[in-house]
Amino acid sequence: MEIINDNAAMLTNYEVLTLLSDIQAGRGQKKPDKSLQQLATITYEAVKYLEDKPCKTQTPEIIEQFMTDVQSYNLTKSEKVQLLNQYPSTAVEIQLIVEESEERLTEDQIYELLEVIGKYRPSEAIEEDEEEDENEDMKEGEEEDITEQE
Repeated sequence: MEIINDNAAMLTNYEVLTLLSDIQAGRGQKKPDKSLQQLATITYEAVKYLEDKPCKTQTPEIIEQFMTDVQSYNLTKSEKVQLLNQYPSTAVEIQLIVEESEERLTEDQIYELLEVIGKYRPSEAIEEDEEEDENEDMKEGEEEDITEQE
């Protein structure tokens, strides 16, 4: 992957991961030398972070299909990229990503959009979110038990 114009478009997490992985492997661009040790550290940390995100399982075909499926919702490019990067699972998250969502999308459209996003969401990410929700529920239950005991 070669960067032609660095301000031409927003990149998805998948594109960033691919680019940084190529830099680490020395493909496409020069690998950072000793004088650029900090860049190597930043590259390593960014790749390590992104490998734990859903972008690791994405492919160019999945991204293209996702963009086609959300085309009917009249979202901006940046909103589509944010939806792809974050895979929101609730209407509130959609409202935080889509500017003026109350005027631009009906409630039904928001839930349809969540269904579309759900088709592309990796199962690992769904399981992690469910575990986080369970942990939060357990913490809330423990807090209630403490309050009742007092």
